[in-house]
Amino acid sequence: MKIDLSASLSPRRKALFSDSHSASPQVARRQRWMQALGAALVVTALAACSKSDGDQKAPPKQDVQVGVVTLQAQNQQLDASLPGRTRAFLTAEVRPQVSGIIQKRLFTEGAQVRQGQQLYQIDAASLKAVEASALAAVAKAEASQRTLAATARRNAELVKIDAISKQANDESQAAAAQALSDVAVAKANLETARINLRYSRIEAPIGGRIALSAVTPGALVTANQANALTTIVQLDPMYVDFTQSSSDLLQLKRDLESGRYQKVEGNKVPVRIQLDDGSDYPHEGKLAFAGVIVNDTTGTLTLRAEVPNPEGMLMPGMYVQAKLPTALAPDGVMVPQQSVTRDLAGKPNVMLVKDGDVVERREIEVDRAVGAFWLLKSGLKAGDRVMVDGFQRVKPGDKVKAVEVDLKAKAERKSVRGEPPVQAAADAPAAPAKK
Repeated sequence: MKIDLSASLSPRRKALFSDSHSASPQVARRQRWMQALGAALVVTALAACSKSDGDQKAPPKQDVQVGVVTLQAQNQQLDASLPGRTRAFLTAEVRPQVSGIIQKRLFTEGAQVRQGQQLYQIDAASLKAVEASALAAVAKAEASQRTLAATARRNAELVKIDAISKQANDESQAAAAQALSDVAVAKANLETARINLRYSRIEAPIGGRIALSAVTPGALVTANQANALTTIVQLDPMYVDFTQSSSDLLQLKRDLESGRYQKVEGNKVPVRIQLDDGSDYPHEGKLAFAGVIVNDTTGTLTLRAEVPNPEGMLMPGMYVQAKLPTALAPDGVMVPQQSVTRDLAGKPNVMLVKDGDVVERREIEVDRAVGAFWLLKSGLKAGDRVMVDGFQRVKPGDKVKAVEVDLKAKAERKSVRGEPPVQAAADAPAAPAKK
C-alpha cells in the first residue's frame, strides 16, 4: 500500500516542507515534527488494515460440548435410614448368692468365658459346717422316726385285742406321722445347706465376654448385694435398637394405600448397618421387633434388628445407622443430584437439553434422596436429557453439543487415579427387574 504524505499537508505546510533548506531553525523543528506525525498516521493506517483483514479470516463459533444423562424409568426400592444404638444380645450381672470372703478370682478380665465356668471362690468353711449340721439333723430325725413308726405298728396290733386304749393308739400313730415330717424338714435343710455350699463357687450364668472385676481376693461380699461382681455380655448376634418417626410412618402408610408405592414382600425385612465412620457393616441383619407404642416425649417408635457379629466388630453402645427397605416405587425416575440446582427461592431445577440440542431450564419437584440421586415427583419424564457437566459455559436458549456421560464408569476412572470416589456415580440405584 503506497501512501502520499504530501497529500495530507496544507499548502502552507507544503511550502515550509519544500523550503526546508532556507528556513530558520524554528521552521526546521516544525518540519521534523510534521514528518513524525505523518509517520504515525501511516502506522495507524497499516494496523487498521491488518485488523480488518484478520476479522475477515476468524473461524466460525462452534457449539459448546456438555455432558448429559438420559433419564430412565425403573422399579426403585426405597430405604429408610434410621439412627440407632447397638445392644448386647444377652447381658448378665454376676452377684454372690451367699455371704463370705472372696478367696480366688479364676478368670481373665475381658476374656471369653463359657457358661458354667467358675469365676470366683468364696471361703466355704462355715458353709461346710452348716452342711454337716444339717446332715446330722437328718440322721437324728430318721432315727426318731424309725422308733415312733415301730411303736405305732405295735399299738395298732394291741388295740385290736383291747390291750391298749384307742386314744393311746391314735397318739402313737400321730407321733409316727410327725416324725416322718421331721425327716422331710431335715432333708430340706440339708439340701439348702448343700445349695449354699455350691453357691460358694460362683459360676458364669451365660457364655460371652466378661468385663472387669469389681472385687479382688480378700473382699467381703454379701448375698444378693446391689453391686455386681462383674458383667458378662454375649456379642454374637447383636441387637440394634433404632427409632422411626411416627409422622414418617403415617406418610408411608398413606402412600401405600394410594398406590403410589408398593409394599415390600417377605416376612423377614433385611436390615443393613452403616457404622459411625460411614463404612458399611459386612453382615446383613433381620428386623426382629417393631414397636406398637409411640413415645410421648419424642414421637417415635422403637424397632429392633438382630445382626450377626462373628468378628466382634460391633460392641454394645455403638452409634450406627440402620437402613431397611420400606416400599417399592414402580417406574420411578431417578435424577442425579449433581444435575439439580436451586434458585433463590429454594426450588429445584435442572438444565434440560431438548430436541435440536437447545438448552432449557426446567423447574422440577423431588421426593427423597436415594443414594446420590433424587427420586422425581414431577417435571421430567423418562427419555429426557439432563445436563450433568458444562453448566458454566451455557445458558438457557444456547445450542450445544450433547455427549452422553456414564456416571458409573467416570467414578471407576477416578477411583483408579486415586481421586475421591463420586458416590453419585458409584452408588447408582440398583432396581429390581420390572415384572
